[in-house]
Amino acid sequence: MTAKTLMVLGSMSSAGKSLLVTALCRIYARRGVRVVPFKAQNMSNNAAVCPDGGEIGRAQALQAASAGLTPHVDMNPVLIKPEGDSRSQVILMGRPWSTLQAKTYYEKKAILWDYITAAFDRLRNTYDLVVIEGAGSPVELNLKGGDIVNMAVACYARSPALLVGDIDRGGIFAQLIGTLWLLEPEERRLVRGLVVNKFRGDITLFTDGIQILEEKGNVPVLGVIPYLWGLNLPDEDAVSVEQAVQTSTPAGLVDLAIIAFPRIANFDDFDPIKAEPGVNVRYVRSPTELGQPNAILLPGTKSTLADLEWLQQIGLADSVRAFAHSGGSVVGICGGYQMLGTRIDDPQHVESQLDTFAGLNLLPSFTQFQSEKATFQSQAIITAGKGWMEHLEGMVLNGYEIHMGVSSDTTAWLKVTQRNGQPAQIPDGGISPDGKIWGCYLHGIFANDLFRRAWLESLGWSAGLRKITQAEDFQRSLDTLADKVENALNMKLLDQIIWEDKI
Repeated sequence: MTAKTLMVLGSMSSAGKSLLVTALCRIYARRGVRVVPFKAQNMSNNAAVCPDGGEIGRAQALQAASAGLTPHVDMNPVLIKPEGDSRSQVILMGRPWSTLQAKTYYEKKAILWDYITAAFDRLRNTYDLVVIEGAGSPVELNLKGGDIVNMAVACYARSPALLVGDIDRGGIFAQLIGTLWLLEPEERRLVRGLVVNKFRGDITLFTDGIQILEEKGNVPVLGVIPYLWGLNLPDEDAVSVEQAVQTSTPAGLVDLAIIAFPRIANFDDFDPIKAEPGVNVRYVRSPTELGQPNAILLPGTKSTLADLEWLQQIGLADSVRAFAHSGGSVVGICGGYQMLGTRIDDPQHVESQLDTFAGLNLLPSFTQFQSEKATFQSQAIITAGKGWMEHLEGMVLNGYEIHMGVSSDTTAWLKVTQRNGQPAQIPDGGISPDGKIWGCYLHGIFANDLFRRAWLESLGWSAGLRKITQAEDFQRSLDTLADKVENALNMKLLDQIIWEDKI
């Protein structure tokens, strides 16, 4: 039996499409429906690794987890990972396909469409319900001719659609009614409901707003979803980092400063830390914002050399070195770890026309870029911890790897023992003699509860503040999200749209 479908469109980027799809996957999975997420094309450097090593958007991996599924490349056949303002790496069916300028990418969309429809058809022939996520706005008129993710998918699937607007940004009537008016008549007929998202305050005060939307749009409003706080769930892209501004640190908290690289990637590595009480996590973009944190974290990046150059140009490289030399704790994950070493060699010119770059020289490692990307779900064991890490030797850590280089370090403290379920014996990471400066390639390392809390304790944090595990908090957040959305939406009408609508 061919699956039913529901498309979730947004009036703009960050309207809340991804979390709404996540919630719907959870709601219907709890009812016993075999539900699966799908997004034809995602643009994000926040990626996840599937069990076979394929890359998909972090949001689709979250949606898969919400549905109780293992992530698969069919859920996100095209992933665009920006490397600069007009150049991106294109991941097709989980694997690097090409690095293209924006103009060239649009010329290739006809090729990508065949992969997208094939992936969608496989899902539709396997599950009961496919919840499809759009991207940005479906009425970016200058881009619509090359659309392969919004109305092109809705029309191909003959899918009923919901249109979501973000009332927190203002202009909700222009967002929703304007989008409806700009759709072609045959596209507008697919939109079966409107959703007002991120409402703060007394929802009853928006009763007349609902009436206006329904009268002007001739489409029912399925619900008004409140602004949701306290969910320990990863963000889809770096918009949340770009908007994060914090001028001071509350007293009594362990203060962590994350370097906000222009091409930051996989920053959800730090979500488990942010979820801990007694910890303040902030993003910094200049030496003046750095202040006096308890630790500095260098995250992953899609363009290590470009972001290392940025770090040096704005003076943060000197600030990080000075902090480390004064006894401060500095941590690097993936690209951030590569920067901590003595140098980065690029003989094949993977990222630059230069052959070598000087690192921060805080660890004795050096990195050589390679053209082949390493993408693995990984398991590792601590073999040579120093300082606070000494008592953790033998601890097993789970995570994943996404990197283009290989690093050599005489102070390796990890051994990767599994990659994509296959045995391995690969040293990883580097660490200073006192354990204060360390790094590795293992994304997701802070999701390992005992490891995360041991590191925080070394900074003065009290482990007695929190008992729940990261995995428990993640599942609690998914259920809380689903509960809030289910209570806010007219589920009877939504069920009719999905199961009874004839298009």
